[in-house]
Amino acid sequence: MKPRKASALAGSLATLALALSACGGGDIDDETAANEAKAADAGDCGELNMAVNPWVGYEADAYVVGHVAETELGCSVTYKDLKEEVSWQGFGTGEVDVVIEDWGHPDLEKQYFADQGGDGSAIGAGTTGNVGIIGWYVPPWMVEEYPDITNWENLNKYADLFETPESDGKGQFLGADPSYVQFDEAIVENLDLDFKVVFSGSEAASIAAFEKAEKNRTPLIGYFYEPQWFMSEVPLVKVKLPAYTDGCQDDEKAVACDYPETELKKVVSTEFMESNSPAVGLVQNFQWTNDDQNLIAKYISEDGMSPEDAAAKWVSENPDKVEAWLS
Repeated sequence: MKPRKASALAGSLATLALALSACGGGDIDDETAANEAKAADAGDCGELNMAVNPWVGYEADAYVVGHVAETELGCSVTYKDLKEEVSWQGFGTGEVDVVIEDWGHPDLEKQYFADQGGDGSAIGAGTTGNVGIIGWYVPPWMVEEYPDITNWENLNKYADLFETPESDGKGQFLGADPSYVQFDEAIVENLDLDFKVVFSGSEAASIAAFEKAEKNRTPLIGYFYEPQWFMSEVPLVKVKLPAYTDGCQDDEKAVACDYPETELKKVVSTEFMESNSPAVGLVQNFQWTNDDQNLIAKYISEDGMSPEDAAAKWVSENPDKVEAWLS
């Protein structure tokens, strides 16, 4: 943690800001003065490096926590757009302090958690309150037309419906970003399904594909997940795969089961956790619901707001929840 400014300087600036505000002078308004005072009371926060993984729900988490850290604790927040595995690599170098939404990476925990034999550069910081559900989904119109398509055992008889120029004569299964937690190619192979996984490459591309499939009533099956604001616009229907059991995903090449429901977690660098930054308590206390996240994700993805503005709007409308994180 690199100090942004000494505590004494923070206090002096806060005092000056309040004085100028009281006199009606300068460009410092009441809100700025109040934020400076809060920062002085909280103590020096320093720099806070937030990884931002490539899905909008993660953006919602990161920018809300970052906004509160800046306005309430005086932190200097840097957002870093990184894939999941790259984010974890940053714990040991000081480039990343916080991964605010982890969907479960036991392989990475073994590399970076000391209690699992790793290098000790990372440590868990509790859950976010969100429950993640990954699975295979089809658009609603397909369930109306083919009611039994929601059982994996019936997928092969519909494979021809999903054929595309990219699927090599098989049905296309639309994967998402290949860096996400996913075992789709193994599931296809091990369940002997006549499909080929073709990756969309991004969350936005997958959403656009499902939106188009529902609107035009074209066949599509693919990887999707909750929490996700898009589900309130197009309620995708989950396909039933063989039930998840403990250990069924331990060997990535042998996976033949569904994804588990996952309590989403926060992971931080050990150096950050052991620092005196007031942001540590904020990150540990951060908890909210899938609905909270989906609302901000909708602001960003559908309403066109910047992540910063979307976070500020939600924070201003939810003071009780924010106050609980700061207590």
